Amino acid sequence: MDFSNIPCWLIPLLVGLICAILGYLLGRLFGNSGDGNDYSADLDACNRRNSQLQADLDACRAKLSAKPAAASSTASMASGFAAGAATAKAPSGVSFDAAAAKAAIGKKIKEDDLTVVEGIGPKIKELFHNFDIDTWAKLGAASVDKCQEVLNSGGKRFEIHNPGSWPKQAEMAAQGKWAELKKWQDEHDYGKA
Repeated sequence: MDFSNIPCWLIPLLVGLICAILGYLLGRLFGNSGDGNDYSADLDACNRRNSQLQADLDACRAKLSAKPAAASSTASMASGFAAGAATAKAPSGVSFDAAAAKAAIGKKIKEDDLTVVEGIGPKIKELFHNFDIDTWAKLGAASVDKCQEVLNSGGKRFEIHNPGSWPKQAEMAAQGKWAELKKWQDEHDYGKA
């Protein structure tokens, strides 16, 4: 075969065509399906919904198992003491269910851990503890102005945070409304009201 008769533009054209076909095939193989749809957002939404439903199921199971226990404990002499201890620990009257919290939020939650509130980290949690706000119920009862006062006590580094939604989030946590809290946090931009 004599290559001297082939025009100079034909070889780059053929190489370009082969590269384009290979690029398309590799893109289809390693990229998304090529139809323009990204299914990761749908998968994330389904996973969040599944977590919410699991949390609701766990909460319902906890309520069902608590009813017979509550009926038998009323008959005993220690029921008054147990009820008083429960209200002393959780003023809202809702006991902490770690399994339901983990199912909804997606990670292990410790009771009255203020960092479950979106926007509060370990340093801000310490500031609130310095003001004797160390439970979800106390943070839920605090005003936004009080939260800002706590932040201002930490200096300029903390003054920039917006605590507008923190009492609301803490109240949901104190009441054991984990699915509602997770949904609220997912719908809002980093805990901003």
